[in-house]
Amino acid sequence: MTPHSDAPWWTSAVVYQVYPRSFADSDGDGVGDLAGIASRLDHLRRLGVDVVWLSPVYLSPHADNGYDIADYQAIDPVFGTLEDFDRLLAQVHERGMKLVMDLVVNHTSDEHPWFAQSRSSRDNPKRDWYWWRPPREGFEPGAPGAEPTNWESLFSGPAWTLDEATGEYYLHLFDRKQPDLNWENPEVRRAVHAMMRWWLDRGVDGFRMDVINFISKDPALPDGVTTGTGALGDGFPHFCTGPRVHEFLQEMHREVFAGREGQFLTVGEMPGVTWEDARLFTDPARREVDMVFQFEHVSLDHGPGGKFDPRPLDLRDLKASLGRWQTALAKTGWNSLYWNNHDQPRVVSRFGDDGRWWRESATALATVLHLHRGTPYVYQGEEIGMTNAPFAGLADLRDVESLNHYHRSVAEGRSPEDVLRGLRAMGRDNARTPMQWDDTPNAGFTSGTPWIAVNPNHTWLNAAAQYDDPRSVFRHYQRLIRLRHTKPVVALGEFRMLLADDPQVYAYERALDGTRLLVVANLGGTGRTVEVAPEWSAAEVVLSNTEPGKVHEGQLALSPWAALVLELTTSA
Repeated sequence: MTPHSDAPWWTSAVVYQVYPRSFADSDGDGVGDLAGIASRLDHLRRLGVDVVWLSPVYLSPHADNGYDIADYQAIDPVFGTLEDFDRLLAQVHERGMKLVMDLVVNHTSDEHPWFAQSRSSRDNPKRDWYWWRPPREGFEPGAPGAEPTNWESLFSGPAWTLDEATGEYYLHLFDRKQPDLNWENPEVRRAVHAMMRWWLDRGVDGFRMDVINFISKDPALPDGVTTGTGALGDGFPHFCTGPRVHEFLQEMHREVFAGREGQFLTVGEMPGVTWEDARLFTDPARREVDMVFQFEHVSLDHGPGGKFDPRPLDLRDLKASLGRWQTALAKTGWNSLYWNNHDQPRVVSRFGDDGRWWRESATALATVLHLHRGTPYVYQGEEIGMTNAPFAGLADLRDVESLNHYHRSVAEGRSPEDVLRGLRAMGRDNARTPMQWDDTPNAGFTSGTPWIAVNPNHTWLNAAAQYDDPRSVFRHYQRLIRLRHTKPVVALGEFRMLLADDPQVYAYERALDGTRLLVVANLGGTGRTVEVAPEWSAAEVVLSNTEPGKVHEGQLALSPWAALVLELTTSA
C-alpha cells in the first residue's frame, strides 16, 4: 500500500469538467466563453474541486463542437482570446485549483493547415501526416464500395472520404471533417509534443487525451467484420489500442513531461479499453498516463441496436463491472470515476429517477461513485442534479452524432419517433444544454438566445436555489468532496464489494490503517432492509442523503434511494 505522504496528489483530488459552449456566456451571443467561465469560478471553489478540465476551446469550424481543431495554439473567437485564456488560468491558480486542457490529437479538423497541405498534392511533404489510400483495387474513385477498407465511421457512414483533386481517400474514424493523423510518422509526433510543451510552458497542469488509444492503427488497415449495415464493417479491432500505442504514450511522456517541474495530470479517454490494458497504461513504472476513462460501465444499458437502443440497467451488471475494475487496478494503476461527461446522458435520468426521487437518486448515485477508489470527475451541472432535456423533435438537436444517426436510421426505414425516443434517452445533447445557474430566463447562462435551448426545469432546478439548502444535491456533493480530502481511507483504502447479487442495493467496504467505511445505497424506488455485520451498529454516520438509519441486530432499513456511509475506527 502506498504510504499516505507518497501518494500522488490526484488520488485525493476531484476534477470538474467544463463544457465551455454551455457553461456561462459573458457577451450575450448565446455561446459560453472563457470570460464566462472566469466569472463562475467561485462556484467551483465553493464546491471544493481541485482541477478544472476544459473541453476544447481551440480554433475550430465546430463540426463536432470543437473536437475538430483547426489550430492547436489559438483560441476560437467564439470563446475569446489567448489573453482571456491566460486570465482564466491565472484566476484558476489563484483559487488553488489546477487547469487541464483537452488534447485531441487522434484527428484534426480538415481545415487545419496540416491537412490543407496534406491534401494539396500526393507528393506534398505533409501527405503522410494523414492516412491516405487509393481506391480499392478494381474500383474507380467514388464508385460504391471503392473505399480502401469497409470500416464504418463512429459517426455513421464510411470512415473514408474521397478527395477528388488527388483521387485518393482519407481516413476519418469520426466525422468527414475530422481526418485522422498518421502517428506512424515521427514528424507528426514531434509536432504534437511541441504543441503540448507550449501549453505546459503557458502554465496548464496537464491534459485529458481524447480517444488516445486510437492513435495506433494496424498499418495493414484490414477490412472489418461486416456489421449488417450494408457492406460496412467494424474496424474497431484494428484501431483500438493498436500495436504501438504504449510506445507512443511512453515517448510522449519522455518528450513532454519527463524532467519538467510541476504536478501534472494525464488521463487518457480510451473506448474499448480492457482492465488488462488499463493496468499497463496506468502502471506508474511504465510512464504512460495517470489514469484512463473506460467505457464498460456506461455501455451496460445499450441494447442490441447499440447506444440509441437503451435497455434498463441491471444493477448486478454495474456492480460486477465497477468491482472488476476496482480489483484489477488495486495494486497497480489507478481508476477514474465518472457517471457523466459531454458524451453521456445525465445520470439522474439514466440510472436514477428524475421524477419523484430526483434529489434522493442524484445524491445516492453520487455517493456510490465518489467513495470508490479512484479519482472522481464531476461534469458541469451534475453537482446540482441536472436532468436530460425534453427534446420535442429533430429541430431541438445539435449534435452531429445524433443527427447523422437519425438521418441514416430513417433512411433505412425505421420509425422517426422510435429513433427520436433513443436520441432523447441517450443523445449527447442531453449533457450540453446550458448550465442552470438561476431561475431567470435562460437560467442565467446568457442574456441572448442560447445556442441550444435551456432545460425548462431550470425554474426550480438551479444552483442559486441549492447553495443554502442543507439537503440540496450541491451541498451533498460538497460533503462527498470533503470526505475525499479529509479521510485517507476514501482516497487510498482497499475496496471490497458486498451484496454482489442484490438487484437493488449497492454496498461496499473501504479499509485503511484501522479505519473502515461501509457504503450502502438503495438504488430503487421501494424500501429495502439488508443484512450487514452487527459490528456496524456501533459505527458513526459520516454521510447520509436521507434521515440516517442505524444498524439494529445486523439489519439496516433503507428508504427509497437512501445512501448511507458509516465509519468504524479500531485502535492500533
